[in-house]
Amino acid sequence: MMTQRRSRTLAAACLLAATATLAVSGCSKAETSDNAGGDSSQGAQAAKTPEASSGAGCSLKTYGAPELDLKNAVVGFSQSEKEANPFRIAETQSIKDEAAKIGVKKLLVTNAQSQLSKQISDIQDMLSQGAQFLIVAPLNSDGLEPALKAAAAKKVPVLTIDRKVNSTACKDYVAFLGSDFVEQGKRAADAMIKATGGKAKVAILLGASGNNVTTDRTKGFVDQIKAKAPGIEIVAQQTGEFARDKGQQVMEQLIQSKPDITAVYAENDEMGLGAVTALKAAGKKPGKDVKIVSVDGTRNAVQALVNGEYNAVIESNPRFGPLAFATAQKFYGGEEIPENVIISDREYDDTNAKESLGGAY
Repeated sequence: MMTQRRSRTLAAACLLAATATLAVSGCSKAETSDNAGGDSSQGAQAAKTPEASSGAGCSLKTYGAPELDLKNAVVGFSQSEKEANPFRIAETQSIKDEAAKIGVKKLLVTNAQSQLSKQISDIQDMLSQGAQFLIVAPLNSDGLEPALKAAAAKKVPVLTIDRKVNSTACKDYVAFLGSDFVEQGKRAADAMIKATGGKAKVAILLGASGNNVTTDRTKGFVDQIKAKAPGIEIVAQQTGEFARDKGQQVMEQLIQSKPDITAVYAENDEMGLGAVTALKAAGKKPGKDVKIVSVDGTRNAVQALVNGEYNAVIESNPRFGPLAFATAQKFYGGEEIPENVIISDREYDDTNAKESLGGAY
């Protein structure tokens, strides 16, 4: 029985990956078109191989939701943070674009403005407006239980993207779509080791507290440095809350309190770019005097690489629209969806930044 279930789960994941890859192949041009002249096809998001997905499969039957045709449905999308961050801008636009592409009857879009209480009320309001399927980008890994319970009471499936919730899959939500954040941290550490030659005093600009992205990106980086580069010392860890202005402020403080810092690991590009501004204002050369590695893959960070002011960027792809709706269609088609659908993320460095700029967001 377990063998059959595992086989069905892997088969569903395989089909999901294939569908998602096909779904995204046609949308990247509009999302990445600019004057950079890069390869915009590199901006497409796709699931990894079935082996990278994990957890028991969740089907429409096991979830207990009614059948639904997305073309005759009301779908809600709950964004967690204000769209001043390129990641959030690209994520929301991707959901809107794909909903329009597949012909969703009505798409409700809300923004919690980084307030957990507002995200809960946003979701409850969308349910009151008749939402029949929800895509949620959680602000925090904990705290959304009232909203999830409200959705469960109305038999409305919830798909979470980009941040995990500490709840029960196939009961409180269908599945999580997103990156392997521990792996992102490890890859950032490898890039830092390469950039510094394995010797540095590193400051970590932590993301916002209360979510698995920050926890996992920190763990991956710290563990990898400890295992592979004893010559690299982590001398500071301070939150910049995933914001450019906060990253700049923290870096300004660190320049004063830890003047011997020679490298910065920023857990998103916005904080890394804030650090660049602070370093330049202090008369230091980012990318040279102080090596910088961050996670996201925004156009501005990749441009900083091209300019020699950055050393590496690990991508965290925000274009969830095609994969989210492909997952929903599979789910409503009766197929099992793995608990965790992990996407592939690329990496930018000085060898590929210029030609890859068109694929950044």
